[in-house]
Amino acid sequence: MTKIYINNKQYITNQSHNLLQACLSHGFDIPYFCWHPELGSIGSCRQCAIKKHQNPQDKIGKIIMSCMTPVENDIIISTQDQEIQKFRKHIIELLMIHHPHDCPVCEEGGNCHLQDMTVITKHHSRRYQFKKRTHQNQNMGPFISHEMNRCITCYRCVRYYKDYADGNDFGVYGIHDNIYFGRPKNGTLQNEFSGNLIEICPTGVFTDKTHSENYNRKWDMQYAPSICQQCSIGCNIIISERYGKIRKIENHYHGNINHYFICDRGRFGYDYLNLKNRTYQPKNKKNNQWNFLTAQEAIKKAIHILKKSQQIFGIGSARTTIENNFALKELVGEENFSTGIPKKEQEIIKLIFNILQNGGIYSPSLKEIEQYDAILILGEDVTQTGARMALSIRQAIKKTQTTYLKKLQIPIWHTNAVMNIRQNTKNPLFITNIDKTKLDDIASWTYYATTKEQAKLGFAIAHTLDKNAPSIKNIHSSLQKKIKIIATTLANANKPLIISGVGAGSKEIISAAANIAFALKKIGKKKVGITFILQQSNSMGSMMIHGKNLDHTIQKIKKYNKNNTTLIILENNLQRYISKKQMQSLLKNIKYLIIIDNQFNPIQQQSNLILPSTNFSESSGTIINHEGRAQRFFQVYYPKHYNNKITTLEGWRWLHWLHTAYKKNNIYWKKLDHILQEISQKIPQLRNIVDVAPQENFRVHGKKLARMPHCYSGRTILNTHINIHEKSTPKDPDSMFTFSMEGDNSPKTNRKHIAFVWTPGWNSPQAWNKFQKEIGGNLLYGNPGIKLITPNTKNTLKYFQNIPKEPPTKKNNWYIAAYWHLFGSEETSQNSKFIKKKMPKTYVMISQEDINKFNNIIDNKFLSFYCQESFFCLPIRISKTLSSGQIGLPIGFPGIPTTMIGLEVTQLKEVSICNN
Repeated sequence: MTKIYINNKQYITNQSHNLLQACLSHGFDIPYFCWHPELGSIGSCRQCAIKKHQNPQDKIGKIIMSCMTPVENDIIISTQDQEIQKFRKHIIELLMIHHPHDCPVCEEGGNCHLQDMTVITKHHSRRYQFKKRTHQNQNMGPFISHEMNRCITCYRCVRYYKDYADGNDFGVYGIHDNIYFGRPKNGTLQNEFSGNLIEICPTGVFTDKTHSENYNRKWDMQYAPSICQQCSIGCNIIISERYGKIRKIENHYHGNINHYFICDRGRFGYDYLNLKNRTYQPKNKKNNQWNFLTAQEAIKKAIHILKKSQQIFGIGSARTTIENNFALKELVGEENFSTGIPKKEQEIIKLIFNILQNGGIYSPSLKEIEQYDAILILGEDVTQTGARMALSIRQAIKKTQTTYLKKLQIPIWHTNAVMNIRQNTKNPLFITNIDKTKLDDIASWTYYATTKEQAKLGFAIAHTLDKNAPSIKNIHSSLQKKIKIIATTLANANKPLIISGVGAGSKEIISAAANIAFALKKIGKKKVGITFILQQSNSMGSMMIHGKNLDHTIQKIKKYNKNNTTLIILENNLQRYISKKQMQSLLKNIKYLIIIDNQFNPIQQQSNLILPSTNFSESSGTIINHEGRAQRFFQVYYPKHYNNKITTLEGWRWLHWLHTAYKKNNIYWKKLDHILQEISQKIPQLRNIVDVAPQENFRVHGKKLARMPHCYSGRTILNTHINIHEKSTPKDPDSMFTFSMEGDNSPKTNRKHIAFVWTPGWNSPQAWNKFQKEIGGNLLYGNPGIKLITPNTKNTLKYFQNIPKEPPTKKNNWYIAAYWHLFGSEETSQNSKFIKKKMPKTYVMISQEDINKFNNIIDNKFLSFYCQESFFCLPIRISKTLSSGQIGLPIGFPGIPTTMIGLEVTQLKEVSICNN
């Protein structure tokens, strides 16, 4: 830390920052365009001008660019000098010479950094009277609209897309004052993080095309801080709503996880929340006809079913909350409660939890991953299964020459100087997978093999590092050389990182990854890290609830008499895990089926009673991400406020009401805090869950926190088409937020959960600098969430010995290999019309080597086969790197259960026409 003087006042600031960061961190409104905390400084827009004075007697000073000037001890600067104010005003006038006068119709209006900076510099009239330069816009796919005429050539977009996210289908073209940012030709942007262009761009060049279909101005939407539900990473997001419809997803800054960026699935995959095919009222089936019920009638019907049952089973879900799963467990009892996770996957998650808890190895956050200097990924296509982690890995690989940069005293924010010194050098990244991954372009070495061979490679690396680790026999000499190189590289690194996950469906790969980390720590690498990617948003939390696996519960149900058995399924589409035939077999063994869900799935048609639950935009709840960090998401709107016929409740409220009514007790979980208190008392591992967010009684100056901006309009007429009398504002018993603009929303409020990012003069996402301790650092009062898994300082685990054994060789035997897809493999986003446009068609992948095993593979377009007693016939794709004897399937796609990974396929043959 160092001492500086701004406008004749002393401040203490971070010496590694530039003056723009220092000024913003201390609350000064300095206009800027080209600079961004993650992209660094290039000094091209000339907007952040300030004055530097030689000493207190120097009244004239000289103009400098604050983003290009490092912090120096006792430096004297001025941000309000009349000369620099005039300079900034002229610069923005020049930048806007060709900018159209379209703020009233521009979708960025009210959320625009250019508008904010124009107001700050007091530029309000145009003197340029000549013909403007114009550009033709491009079609960039289903997610992003392009309006190039609004560009002010700050270069942020291309620096982010090419230099930060490593996209290769977007660039800058032209010369002088005729610059164009776009693709070589029309077409969908291929990078998985293209949506961040919307928030990176300070103008309206890139806007959210999905939002355009249901557009509202920023000030006319209701907001809530939330957690992305579409993978296990737990990125923080902001949900916006108007008229009972989700309008937009934006990034919510989190200093440890997603920082300024989220993936495209998290940003654009929200449309399923607005689908009308779900059930909004309870209903039961009588004489093969559905009858709608009131909530009280539904509970009475459910009690009637339970009283007639000798055995009541409950199947929870890894995509629902801790609270919902706990309530189901309380109703059916521990022995009859299932997490809803298949046996193999749950065993892998338990193994991962054991490693994180007792392995003595640190599990880093996404932001911390960027500081590791050697990475090994075992058996996981990270971009497809935990996309935001892949972006962090890309930053880690680029951060070379750090010692040399310090020696030359070149600050890390000086982008051009840093890039010139690094000269595209990369930190080592080693990847093993069944086939090519999206990170191969930055990998030092890739190894494509079966999961068993990948696991053997991992065990061999661990043994090379530490001879006490189990050894592997019969390793080919060429592969042994690579193993030595990888082991040496990891051993020489300052901070090596091992990454794996459940994507390969292999306990052996997880064990191998852990052994490598254990071996590195034993040889003195105390900063070694390990992290695992899970399948669902609450996979870790579901496991920590402690329930039986799905296979165990299904087998137990089959032992009982059909006439005595009731099954409750909570927010779980079982056909994601079991085949249709297995599902039908299960249904034959139960008398009554009760489903609690907020999405439609085919199983509901065979149920006796449906209780509609709220989704994560309509309720508040807690989930735990892959690293064991518990986080709270918050309800953004109250559905019944718009439609009295809607009778949806949180899953835990339905279950607790049913439980207490069945036991003839009074309801005692009247708000979220009550159930959280009981969870913390009954499950030791979750004892701190009550501290994840403030309780409902949290107030600031006697007020709750506002969900609506001060300028929110039309609140009194939202329902005039139904009733001219204004409804009272809904009450929220579950959080510290209010469904109103009449609450606190100041960035200085002592809170971690921010409903919308706004502060006077800053309306765009750039306003996050007002909510941070220092620019690009943690939030002012800390980052949301609590890490519940803290590793022991010492490793209490021994080396794992479960080295995979080769199965007996068979002639022409085939096994399923998992291909995961960012757009398609996740259950809920499959229903989004925007995601469907980027979702590939279902296919079967075979290796180039196996083509000769078929008679006429070129002419025949399909392969048919049997697996899990189900018939498949799918179009063929050919891979040059898939191992022989493997067939790849897009796991998680409709009709392809996740439990198919590693299973044997029978009756495989090529056909010209599919008759399924």
